Amino acid sequence: MKIAIAATLVASAAAFAPVRTTGFAGTNSALNAEDFLEAEPYWDQSTIPVNVWKNKAPFTGKVVSTKRIVGPKATGETCHIIIDHEGDFPYWEGQSWGVIPPGTREKDGKPHSVRLYSIASSRYGDDMTGKTGSLCVRRATYWCPELQAEDPAKKGICSNFLCDSQPGDELKMTGPAGKVMLMPEEDPKTDLIMVATGTGIAPYRGFIRRLFIEDTPAGRAYEGQAWLFLGVANSDALLYDDEWTEAKEKGGDKFRLDYAISREQENKKGGKMYVQDKVEEYADEIFTKLDSGAHIYFCGLKGMMPGIQDMLKSVCEEKDIDFDEWLKGLKKAKQWHVEVY
Repeated sequence: MKIAIAATLVASAAAFAPVRTTGFAGTNSALNAEDFLEAEPYWDQSTIPVNVWKNKAPFTGKVVSTKRIVGPKATGETCHIIIDHEGDFPYWEGQSWGVIPPGTREKDGKPHSVRLYSIASSRYGDDMTGKTGSLCVRRATYWCPELQAEDPAKKGICSNFLCDSQPGDELKMTGPAGKVMLMPEEDPKTDLIMVATGTGIAPYRGFIRRLFIEDTPAGRAYEGQAWLFLGVANSDALLYDDEWTEAKEKGGDKFRLDYAISREQENKKGGKMYVQDKVEEYADEIFTKLDSGAHIYFCGLKGMMPGIQDMLKSVCEEKDIDFDEWLKGLKKAKQWHVEVY
């Protein structure tokens, strides 16, 4: 999650469409245009599916693949999980899926509650058939200081279930949930500023694939700049960096990337470089973009937001701006998007 190396990196699902292999084993990408899951016009959000599948009547998806996507020195394990929904569970970029882990709670014998995960693929899925979706999940573990070891009794039930899943395993799912993190596509000149820690990268992967990797109406029309800030602990914890390289190659100046790598870089005060420190380095440019109608997104652990807001308050003070009024204005204009957990 954290410090910063400001590194700017340099579908139709027709049966006989030529394909190219992606970075994930077992998935293919159609070379034809991805346009068969679009609204009319493509930016119209009035028909977005919301909570089609509910806790009492969940959808049953099937795991296609589960792949560890961090290096050996990463702080914890993060997996990319591709799920087959056979086209019966459509969603839009920025929405979440609920997963109900199997079994019951020890304390009362009731079924486990649903856990929400931001969807990490575009609506077309990694194979671009429109029949799969992906999740980016960090295995939740608990280190017991007394035992000096991980306590399996306190591990995350759902994250471990997902990270341990095998091809063919069935998942009980709900949703799709949420409209907070949707992309504003009506004006193709809108700049997007995306701030993530760790697996908070998930919705932005869907955004970036839609705009730069896949051949979509939104991508063909886009004239703004999508600027991604990703905070992680060390270089081994970087997520999807090969895809950001491809997005840069295809998007040019329309895609911009800065990393904050907390255990390897220092901020201007000599401390660890967290994602808010990296954003602060570009405060003037970011404030100018927001004044011009850019949308800013925050996704990741809820602990990221106090540092973000303190940084923004400090910048506002330097600029003689009333922070509360400034933030109120962004929210009123629907330019401020937050999804933390």
